[in-house]
Amino acid sequence: MESQNNVAYIDGANLHQGVISLGWRLDYERFRVWLSEKYQVKTAYLFIGLIPKYKELYTYLSKSGFTLVFKEVVYDNDGKAKGNCDADLVLQATRDAYEDIYDKAVIVSSDGDYAGLVRFLIDKKKMEILLSPAPTEKCSILLKRTNVAISYLADQRSLLELQNKKAPDRDRTL
Repeated sequence: MESQNNVAYIDGANLHQGVISLGWRLDYERFRVWLSEKYQVKTAYLFIGLIPKYKELYTYLSKSGFTLVFKEVVYDNDGKAKGNCDADLVLQATRDAYEDIYDKAVIVSSDGDYAGLVRFLIDKKKMEILLSPAPTEKCSILLKRTNVAISYLADQRSLLELQNKKAPDRDRTL
């Protein structure tokens, strides 16, 4: 098979929450290797809210091979952090497509807000696959209606689950 220069665009919060909802924790180092081996991902952008107290987590993710793209976090009235990265991910993937930076895109999210991006990438013949962190029934119908190829991370649990080692996200944050 001919080598490709594929890029992954990962909604960090959606990935983390999706896997946690399945009852397991993702081994990010394994996930990065799997992306490279399975989908020929050369660059994996991880869009994530920036909270200074999680510096250790960011270091771990970076060392695991992810290119971190930070979003400034704001807090709602209940003190809950909000770092919505959707627009940043869409802009990066679209800009990179127009600049012909990659062969195909791998989108990691279950969020229907990305349906427009997925349709655009399909039209441009730049879409490889959508990886859904959520189970089949929780992946947005808007994504399913694009007819994109979807793979569910739950099916890869045996390969990607964190195995009995200390991880920087031990307090279940990302």
